[in-house]
Amino acid sequence: MGEVRGCEIPEHLYYSIDNNVWVRDDGDDTVTVGMTSYATALIGDVVSCTLRLAGKEVKKNKSCATVETSNWVGPVKAPVDGEIIAVNDQLAITPELISQDPYGRGWLVKIQVSDWNSCKGELVTGPEETLGSFEARMEYDGFSGC
Repeated sequence: MGEVRGCEIPEHLYYSIDNNVWVRDDGDDTVTVGMTSYATALIGDVVSCTLRLAGKEVKKNKSCATVETSNWVGPVKAPVDGEIIAVNDQLAITPELISQDPYGRGWLVKIQVSDWNSCKGELVTGPEETLGSFEARMEYDGFSGC
């Protein structure tokens, strides 16, 4: 597990740095998507989450979920094109899991990716690239730390 400015960043995942989401390759062109710990530190504790429904098509950089905190409401943008095949139903009952366990029980959606091989090439992965990219983003954002 890597760490940048106190934010945990698992190095084995893929990331859309601009959208502040992580992607786990589940095999068979299926991925799991969630918010990064950096994203949750920026927005605060999640109090509500609305997920796009399973069976819906989602486009890269378009909303796959909407999250709400006491200070912010906004979209979580999908890092890939595809069909949502599962949603984390637990978030309807316990949306704070997104903030408490962003890389585990706080996952958002599972997507059957249209073309995973080309999509993963546009995402950041690996310790050096991932941690360096987050450090640069945090510096640009003026973020002091988690």
